[in-house]
Amino acid sequence: MTDNNHRTALVTGANKGIGLQIVRQLAEAGVSVRLGARDAARGQAAVGMLAAEGLKVGFIQLDICDAQSIAAAAARIAAEQDSLDILVNNAGIVVAGDAAPSTVALDVVRRSLETNFIGALAVSQAMLPLLRRSAAGRIVNISSSLGSLALNGDPSYSGYEVRLAGYNASKAALNMLTVQLRAELRDTAITVVSVCPGLTKTDLNGHMGDRLPEQGAAAPVRLALRPQDDSIGIFQDENGVLPW
Repeated sequence: MTDNNHRTALVTGANKGIGLQIVRQLAEAGVSVRLGARDAARGQAAVGMLAAEGLKVGFIQLDICDAQSIAAAAARIAAEQDSLDILVNNAGIVVAGDAAPSTVALDVVRRSLETNFIGALAVSQAMLPLLRRSAAGRIVNISSSLGSLALNGDPSYSGYEVRLAGYNASKAALNMLTVQLRAELRDTAITVVSVCPGLTKTDLNGHMGDRLPEQGAAAPVRLALRPQDDSIGIFQDENGVLPW
C-alpha cells in the first residue's frame, strides 16, 4: 500500500472550486500538497482556510499562461523538495462568448486553447524533471466528457447540444496530451490520465450542475492516489472509462 504521508502534489488553479477540493482531499489523505493559484491573495486565503481545518498545505504562485511564473514555481519546488509525485492540471476556463463553430470568435478559441491545453502542457513540461524522480509519478489532467469526440457525435449524449467550440476543442486537445505523454513516458514510473469530474457547480459554469465541488473532486483524487497500474483506463469519470 502506498504511504501517502511521503507523497507530494501540486494542484493548479486550486484556490476555489474543484481544485480547492482536490487539495483538501489529498491533504486529508496525508499528501503534502502545494496549492497553485494565479492570484497570490486568493491562494494564500485558501491555504489559510485549510490551515484552520488542521490541514498542512503550501501556497505557490502559478499562472499557467505565464512562462516566467511556471519556471519560478518549478525552480522553487525543486529547491525545496527532491521530487514531485502528483501533478493535477486543474486550472481551466470557459471563455465568455464561446459558441458553435459557425459563429464563435477566433480569439475565444485561442484563449480557451491557451489555458486549457497549452497551459497544462507547459506546466507538465516544467514539472517533468521532478516527476521523473518519483518512484510512482502521476499526472492527472482535469478534462471533460465534452472533450470526447465519440460522445460529441452521439445524439443520445446529454451534452450533445452543448456547442462550445473553444472549450470542447481545448479539452479534446488536453486528452490528446494525455494519450501522447502517457505513450512517451511508458518506460518510466510516470502514469498520465484524463478525468472528467462531471457537471459540478462552480464559477466555471455559473454554478450549474448536479454535484458539489467535493463530489467533483472525488474521481480526480481517486486516480491521483491510485498506485501505478498500466491497466487503468486513461480517460475516466466516477463511473469508469469514457470513450475518446
